[in-house]
Formats: sequence, structure tokens, C-alpha cells
Amino acid sequence: MKSPYRHPAPKSDASEAKPWTEKEKPWAGKDKRPAEAKPWAAKDKSRFAPKPKKEKPRPPEDCDVLYGIHSVREALSNPRRAHHRLLVTENALVRLSEGLEITIKPEIVKPEAINALLEKDAVHQGAYLETKRLPLLRLNEMPQDKIIVALDQVTDPHNVGAILRSACAFDVGALLVTFRHSPEVTGVLAKAASGALEHVPFAGVTNLGRALTELKDQGFTIVGLDSEAPEAFGSLKLKLPLVLVLGAEGRGLRPSTRELCDHLARLELPGAIRSLNVSNAAAICLYAVQEAVSRE
Repeated sequence: MKSPYRHPAPKSDASEAKPWTEKEKPWAGKDKRPAEAKPWAAKDKSRFAPKPKKEKPRPPEDCDVLYGIHSVREALSNPRRAHHRLLVTENALVRLSEGLEITIKPEIVKPEAINALLEKDAVHQGAYLETKRLPLLRLNEMPQDKIIVALDQVTDPHNVGAILRSACAFDVGALLVTFRHSPEVTGVLAKAASGALEHVPFAGVTNLGRALTELKDQGFTIVGLDSEAPEAFGSLKLKLPLVLVLGAEGRGLRPSTRELCDHLARLELPGAIRSLNVSNAAAICLYAVQEAVSRE
């Protein structure tokens, strides 16, 4: 039974229904304010916006950030360093304390706390140190009884760290770099150097050409590595004081640097691959130069 309270809607002819024109719309022309004056009309999209990333705390500007057991241990053993902050896990503290008196009070933390301070995928081994930067060596302070290594726009921190490690093994007197086109002394470089940062001083200059000219005036012999050089390292007769100059991978030494070299020498590579990573080439060159110097 149909409800007596329901009445059927009156039938209308669809053909008679006409859409409103713009003038006939009852709301037309009533509110002509700009959209910014109608806050209720604008959609709030702020909740969909990405949240700002939390900035990592920055160490003091005059501090190096070192991480990894070897780098941190060597820095803690260096009496010329003034340490600012040491974060370690319990296991890392045990390893660092073996035969070493730690003069700064460590903060015992979880590995995640150190992860938050470093770049992604940094292998810190549970040790993080903020320590005051070591002073740069001046050109007039270069030791004349040791080999000096100069880098001509070698920019990869892993390569520079590996070169530094080889330089330490061969008792190099200093590493000469330019302020531009050289990597910063970061944890990446220090970790690749595996502690050598504490043993081989850096010398920073604005212009490598002027620096080499000044060293030549002081009596240094300048030897450059060049894969196309007519001389081989094994045939050189060398003596100290001496600067070994290495160029960037691929490009090698710049023409202006080549002109300043007293000798351009190549490595004898009889195999199918005739080029080496610059850090590997540095280690072989240091051995060849050391042998040439010892023969004199």
C-alpha cells in the first residue's frame, strides 16, 4: 500500500527546460571580490606540502670532522690537535682505548646518532670526532730533505686520501694543493687516508704555477708525471730537494704546469692497460723517485 503522505512529483517536459543564461543566474555579479579576499573559497594545500628537512648540526668552522677507527685514533694520538667533541659507540670506545689515553670525555651513543651527523652511507665504525683543523705549511717551511708531492687539480677526495696514505708510507715532507679545484679536508678524505692526515702536512696555495716557480727559486727540482713523456722514471737521476707533480685523471698536467717542470717522466706499463688511477700512479712514482734519489 502506498503511503498517503507521499505525492508524486509533477511531470515536466524535458524539452521545455532551458539552461540559465549568464545574466539569468541568480548569483551572477553579486560577489566580484578577488580570490585572495575569499579565504573560504581557496583550498588549503599546506597539509600536502613537503615538511622541511631538519638541518644537521654543524661543527665549528675551524674544525675537521673525522670518522672511522683509524682516522679518529690517529687524530686522538696527535698532540697538535685540540679536540672539540667525540661521539663513540661502546664497541668503538673499547677499540680506541687500546693503548691510547683519550684526553677528551667521549659521548657514548648509538650508531644512529652518528648516522644523523654524516652523509648517507658513511662508514663511521662507531667513531666520530670534531677536532681543530691543523695549520697549513708555508712554502718557505717546506722540508728540503724529503720529497714534496704537488697535485694539479686532483679533485676526488678518495684519490687525494689514497695519495696521502702513500705519501705517509714513503715519508713525504708535504702535500701541496691549491685552494680551488681541490677537495676539502673532510671525513671522506681522512678515512681514505687511514690516519695519514696526521703525519703529512698540507700546504695550500692560490696559484700552483707561482708556487712551483718559488720552489724552483729555492733550489727544488720539479718532476712531472706525463704518460707521453720521452723519459722513463727509471732512467732519471734525481736528488733532493724535489717536487713530484701529479695531474688529474684523464687530462693530466695542465700545459702551464708542464712548462715549469724540469723533468717530464712516464711510467713503463707493458700491459694491455696503459693508464692507472692517479692514486696508484702516485705510489709507483714515489717508489721510483725514492729509488732514483737513493742511487745518487
